[in-house]
Amino acid sequence: MVIIEWVKRAQQGDETAFLALFQQYEEDLYRVAYVYLGNQEDALDVVQETAYRSYKAINRLKEPQYFKTWLIKIAIRCSMDVFRKRKQEVRWKPEYNEAITVGDEGDFKLSLTLNEMIEALDIAEKQVIILRFYYDFTIRETAEIMDIPLGTGKTLLYRALRKLRERAGEGVEYGFR
Repeated sequence: MVIIEWVKRAQQGDETAFLALFQQYEEDLYRVAYVYLGNQEDALDVVQETAYRSYKAINRLKEPQYFKTWLIKIAIRCSMDVFRKRKQEVRWKPEYNEAITVGDEGDFKLSLTLNEMIEALDIAEKQVIILRFYYDFTIRETAEIMDIPLGTGKTLLYRALRKLRERAGEGVEYGFR
């Protein structure tokens, strides 16, 4: 209930209420941006841009109980904007150099962590996985945040899970290939 009251106060121009609301979710917004962008500076820029955009648009929020979802949606859009700007750059992370080793037979093995596997997914698949499993949104909520039909959200989720299983080596055992 307190959130709804704070949102209504913020919509009436109370800057203190908006600041209190925003600070409550600032860490979540940073995590969303960091997972998308993998860069601390870019993630901080996204949080700042999210604060600006949400402050300017707080009057357009029709359902105050969904303030957190609304903020995350803005942060995702800001992250996507930064991602599109960087899209043409090809970066090889130093961690990858350490993860590549030469096996006894001369084969290259790539040890991947879960985060690296998620990072290798397409941006939409990555977004579905993050929203569904990192933030525990339902498929329906995830589709709403992403502005896609529910069926598309399910397809993206299942395709991403299949890719993750294959990368983890479970694909053959469970018949996902």
